[in-house]
Amino acid sequence: MKADTVTSSALTPMPLLFYGTAWKKEQTADLVELAVRTGFRAIDTACQPRHYQEEGVGQALQRLEQQGISRAMLFLQTKFTPLSGQDPDRVPYDPKAPFDLQVAQSFASSQRNLKTSYVDSLVLHSPLADHASLMKVWRAMESLQQAGGVRQLGISNCYDLATLRKLHDESVIKPAVLQNRFYAETGYDRMIRTFCQEKNIVYQSFWTLTANPQILASRTVRETAQELGLSAAQIFFRFLTQLGIVPLTGTKSEQHMREDLNIFSFQLSQDVMQRMQRLLE
Repeated sequence: MKADTVTSSALTPMPLLFYGTAWKKEQTADLVELAVRTGFRAIDTACQPRHYQEEGVGQALQRLEQQGISRAMLFLQTKFTPLSGQDPDRVPYDPKAPFDLQVAQSFASSQRNLKTSYVDSLVLHSPLADHASLMKVWRAMESLQQAGGVRQLGISNCYDLATLRKLHDESVIKPAVLQNRFYAETGYDRMIRTFCQEKNIVYQSFWTLTANPQILASRTVRETAQELGLSAAQIFFRFLTQLGIVPLTGTKSEQHMREDLNIFSFQLSQDVMQRMQRLLE
């Protein structure tokens, strides 16, 4: 396994840093193209027109193909977003259809948008209101993987350990990814991350920098950044990747993209890692 990848329980290697495409709107295609040309090899999107322009990712993939960067060279992750998370005027599936059809229609829309026959990771954007509904959606997602359209499955915005545990216990194809907001209000998901480590579920973090100004401004991070001649963001991202956490970054700056990718050129010492671990307590 390469130092800048991690392998999930689905035995699917994935890059340790993702480019996130939420809120990019009409800039999506240009920014995804820039991110990949800069060095990113993992893209996160969703079939949710409210927050993502999934077809923009597909446009970027077509451009990149012409530049010699093939679809097979990239790790592509999208999401099925339940009705509660959709814009009522732009639902990418029949909202009155049963869950299995909603998932199938959403995935077909993603395939059209992304111009690909498969995705590397399909994530349930959030748990549903009740466990029975959650499992109906998950079974439909399992069917997509069993048919060869998806390499691994995951769930996002799941902050209740009991919900994740029950899903894991009852699923045929186990969740390989959990993508959550990474912030102090949830105690940085300490118990959930422990469960993920036990089950080899890769934990992905979003809102990583925006939600943690106190960590970026901490003495430990500032002194380490100054000593290594790096930015606070680079130190925090590297700390997380050394823990096995996969951060998403949505920067629009080419310089910041390059800085983010540069985190794999150095290693934080065990002493720094221990001091930074205390910042999450």
